[in-house]
Amino acid sequence: MTVDLERLKASLLTEPLATHFDQEDGAEHLELTPAAVLFPIVLRDGKHTVLLTQRTAHLRDHASQISFPGGRVEAEDLSPTDTALRETEEEIGLTREHIEILGFLPEYRTGTGFRVTPVVGLVLPPFDLQPDPFEVAEVFEVPLSFLLDPGNHTEHSMHYRGALRHYYAMPYGDYFIWGATAGMIRSLTARLGLHAP
Repeated sequence: MTVDLERLKASLLTEPLATHFDQEDGAEHLELTPAAVLFPIVLRDGKHTVLLTQRTAHLRDHASQISFPGGRVEAEDLSPTDTALRETEEEIGLTREHIEILGFLPEYRTGTGFRVTPVVGLVLPPFDLQPDPFEVAEVFEVPLSFLLDPGNHTEHSMHYRGALRHYYAMPYGDYFIWGATAGMIRSLTARLGLHAP
């Protein structure tokens, strides 16, 4: 399955809207901290991949999980795009001149207390990455076609904060992509009409 870039761009929001959101189980009762991530789509040999990070094991939030580069909104950030680009440069050394912003996905509200704006960007090689060893254990790429294929989305559940929570995952080789990252990928899948929302 291949995804036309123009179709992908047409499926995105042209600006971040807090009125459009996806929400994990348990998020409705939490005070949410604003954050933003870059959903980085890389053009490789005529095909698209998605650049992901594995967080280090000692971090307070989402330790060892697979994630998009990003983080909390800081006072100096002018917009969610600013946050996503700043955090991407801090975490993996990818500078903004390599990134073309395509649009936004609906805000994603997590059961761990964040409201995340996903900023979708096209990353143009060649580029050099310099991962921050404190935050990032590994940077890797997964074919976009694999992530957008609903046949690769598996349903799971776990007990968290006294309740049974349901979530999706996309196992890829040795990587278990789940939680908010999988939720945002499913958001794009739905907007492209590749599965029922």
